[in-house]
Amino acid sequence: MPMKRVLTIQDISCLGKCSITIALPVISALGAETVILPTALLSTHTMFNGFTVKDLSDQIEPITRHWLSEGVKFDAIYTGYLGTAEQIDMMKELFRTFGGDDTFIFVDPVMADNGKLYPGFDMAYARKNAELCAAADIIVPNITEASLMTDMEYREEKDHDEAYIREMLDRLAQLGARINVLTGVSLEPGKTGVMGFDKETGEYYIFQNDKVNVTFHGTGDLFASTCVGGMLQGRSWQDAMRLACRYTAHTIEVTMKDPKKPWYGVNFEETLPDLIRMK
Repeated sequence: MPMKRVLTIQDISCLGKCSITIALPVISALGAETVILPTALLSTHTMFNGFTVKDLSDQIEPITRHWLSEGVKFDAIYTGYLGTAEQIDMMKELFRTFGGDDTFIFVDPVMADNGKLYPGFDMAYARKNAELCAAADIIVPNITEASLMTDMEYREEKDHDEAYIREMLDRLAQLGARINVLTGVSLEPGKTGVMGFDKETGEYYIFQNDKVNVTFHGTGDLFASTCVGGMLQGRSWQDAMRLACRYTAHTIEVTMKDPKKPWYGVNFEETLPDLIRMK
């Protein structure tokens, strides 16, 4: 089978184990050529104090214009953290330019968690992310991000039930994407995972694994990147989600055993060989 090519569009945090520094090695390990389009350059991710940031919005159009002149095509386009509403509009144009029937568009609308928006974002930004999701084939918001885009009440994990998650997925589907997946779904004590909905087939999908009671930055990026890589291997979206859940949980468990575990991210570098072997 010819090698697939994916374009991932998100920031580069030079230190921090997230965004492109996760997407590039993970998707590559799963056998796809990974092309990057950085949206910003940060000294560290935003959980560090005093980080520096250089917006790269002015580079997006020249880079993509050059690719067009070279006849570059992609089998998938995957967006993660986008720092501004203007960049979201750029992504919508990029989808129109490089998308098509043979290119699936995967959007992780990174903007919020634990019931609140990340610093620097507001509800106008959440509405712009809803527009971006409308242009995608598959979206993977967490519960907070989905609640903001659907105007639904945010509930903590302990208050999840299947009816609540199904309603949220149904409302997400109304935005426009065919496949809608909620992450951070807990349908029974001690479990966490995903629930998805394919609006073309009307099928719901649930995968839950044991919850590891710790939080690390970048695990959402690890999950999304593994999903994209799995789908480019030819896996169904359901199988790709299962792989991503299992791999993310495994990586957290391995990181927890490291006496020098970094507080700012997980040791995915140590588990990449395990990912390659996972079925």
